[in-house]
Amino acid sequence: MSTYRVATIGLGVGRGHIDEAWAALPDQFELAAVCDLDDTRLDAARAAYGVEGTKDFDALLARDDIDIVDICTPPALHLPQVLAALEAGKHVICEKPLAGSLRDIDAMAEAEARSPGHLMPIFQYRYGAGAMTARAIVDAGLAGKPLAATAETFWFRDADYYAIPWRGTWKTELGGTMTTHAIHIHDMMTWLMGPVEAVFGRLTTRAHDIETEDTATASLRFASGALGALTANVASQDEYSRLFLAFENVTFESTREPYAVGKGPWTMTIRDPEIRAKIGALVASLPDPGNRFTGQMRAFHHALETGAPPPVSVADARDAIALLTAFYMSAETGREVTLPLPDADPGRAGWPQQARGNAA
Repeated sequence: MSTYRVATIGLGVGRGHIDEAWAALPDQFELAAVCDLDDTRLDAARAAYGVEGTKDFDALLARDDIDIVDICTPPALHLPQVLAALEAGKHVICEKPLAGSLRDIDAMAEAEARSPGHLMPIFQYRYGAGAMTARAIVDAGLAGKPLAATAETFWFRDADYYAIPWRGTWKTELGGTMTTHAIHIHDMMTWLMGPVEAVFGRLTTRAHDIETEDTATASLRFASGALGALTANVASQDEYSRLFLAFENVTFESTREPYAVGKGPWTMTIRDPEIRAKIGALVASLPDPGNRFTGQMRAFHHALETGAPPPVSVADARDAIALLTAFYMSAETGREVTLPLPDADPGRAGWPQQARGNAA
């Protein structure tokens, strides 16, 4: 079994990657270096993990002993850093949102196709016994057709959170709570319910002095004909995430855990005894998928070892960015937006608010 050497770029969210994956899976990965522009974070990581620290991203890309570049920087940096790391022949892991437009996602996909390295976006909330069990039931055809779903993201962020300069702006964060916080549970919803065909969205800023939205709702129609509703807010006194999925044969309800909504056990309701027995037998046979970053990185290691595609793909990130694009376009115009967008649609270059921010 190979051990892959990793450089983590960005030591905010990146510390979670290190603690839950690189340090937790020592037979599969070795943290070789860390990179950050902040001296305090860099020195703390050097001391905590006993590894080399640097501010020079390009120098890390030039090293032959780095196999994986783990990008955890602010969203506006993802595109140039991902492209540079793929050009250097590295495997690349990148935090959400992978990019700020469908055009940029396409550029990343083209760069991956030219590179010996693979690109894996981060959607760690898929990894938990609750979400993975639901996916196995859907894949087995036991859930039946999808009917309706709701996703709720009610988190709390204070003024200190938004005091970090890149947060809360269209130009650097690329969006608000729909882009930064609720993207996880929305990915899980479409991963289980199927592709989205139409979106009507509303957004507002109710609590924070920021450019981007802190409150949002959306109505979805899936390609299957099922319907969905999304709500997100980051000034809620009660922090929770909740996903409720109604299928023909079973309903799934997640935990309320805000930062590990995929974790089990999820509540399942199954009225038909025969289907209940089949689902019970399937569930009993499932392996432990691991939680969050541990589960996703372990699955990535397996893919690298077997030559399989990454367990989360650029196509998965494209679906998430397509949903965001349609949401922001709808909120801007007051009209429903249908997917997929035509190749010539100007929305593929970015949602209106972000485009204005980048032009400023």
